[in-house]
Amino acid sequence: MTVSQDTRHLVTLGMFIIDEFAFLDENGQATGQTRPSQENWRRWNLCINWSSLPAHRIGMVVDRGQDFPPSIQTKLDSYGSDMWLFRDHSDVGTTRAINSYKGDERSFSYLTPRIRITPKDLTNTKLAQPSILHFICSPTRAASILSDVREIDGWFPTTIYEPIPDRCVPEELPNLINVLPSISVLSPNAEEALSLLSLPKLPTKQLVEHAASKFADIGVGQCGAGCVIIRSGAMGAYVATRAKGGRWIDAFWTGNTNKVIDVTGAGNSFLGGLAAGLLQADGDVYDAALYATVSAGFTIEQAGLPSLSLTGNLIEEWNGDSPQRRLEELRNRHSRPVD
Repeated sequence: MTVSQDTRHLVTLGMFIIDEFAFLDENGQATGQTRPSQENWRRWNLCINWSSLPAHRIGMVVDRGQDFPPSIQTKLDSYGSDMWLFRDHSDVGTTRAINSYKGDERSFSYLTPRIRITPKDLTNTKLAQPSILHFICSPTRAASILSDVREIDGWFPTTIYEPIPDRCVPEELPNLINVLPSISVLSPNAEEALSLLSLPKLPTKQLVEHAASKFADIGVGQCGAGCVIIRSGAMGAYVATRAKGGRWIDAFWTGNTNKVIDVTGAGNSFLGGLAAGLLQADGDVYDAALYATVSAGFTIEQAGLPSLSLTGNLIEEWNGDSPQRRLEELRNRHSRPVD
């Protein structure tokens, strides 16, 4: 995959959100457990590390409300100020949402009005016409985004579409079918994929493979090389294309649940790593999924962002470990003969 020096490799249309958390007992009452607010943008920072790209090669719009915390501004700037396209709003607050946990169930809702971002918002800005465009939304909104893309002359991005969880219901399948031909990479998680297809909701590898096959048959990527990646938690990720079939990629921390602290944002981190991996792997989606898996592995090791440090040789490490070392470990794991 060739990217000119003046083109952003990856831009996400995902909103910058300050997440808050609530933990409920079986009766829906607050347990008293707390967690600091955190910014829902961690996954894109990992792309810098993977692709050895400077900040000006990836991008995200940040809508700064009147209450935008200075501590967050400092943190964003530390990752590279050219990475962000700031839009200031003096009359509204920064977008916030609450993640509510009741046992293994998670719900998500907005606490403030959303400020949506469209491809047209990127026109005549430093984020215009990236080679890869990521968006997370309903199928209906995805159709609108793709329509906007087609109206911009000379722009034919690789599209990574992450269906929004609350619209992964059977009633949305017809709308999804309408947009699939223009999607390069479709990536729901396992529960979302099964729900869309009215399949049993307890994921198994067999069910995930069946779901991926159905999406491929429906027509993902008919306008180009299409791929389905179903993110399946501890089972790993199933990567399938019509041309080369399906392949499982192990989760990095398979069998080591002590390392899994907080899975919030893991799917987004996976797709950020995938985008960077597509550059490193010259478009090979199976190899790119290894990069994605390692990115997600770093994200789930703590609440909030992984820690970034430099070794004496000025090599970046995340949580005291080398992403390249983890990538090679994962590659070796998949190159061993199957028993």
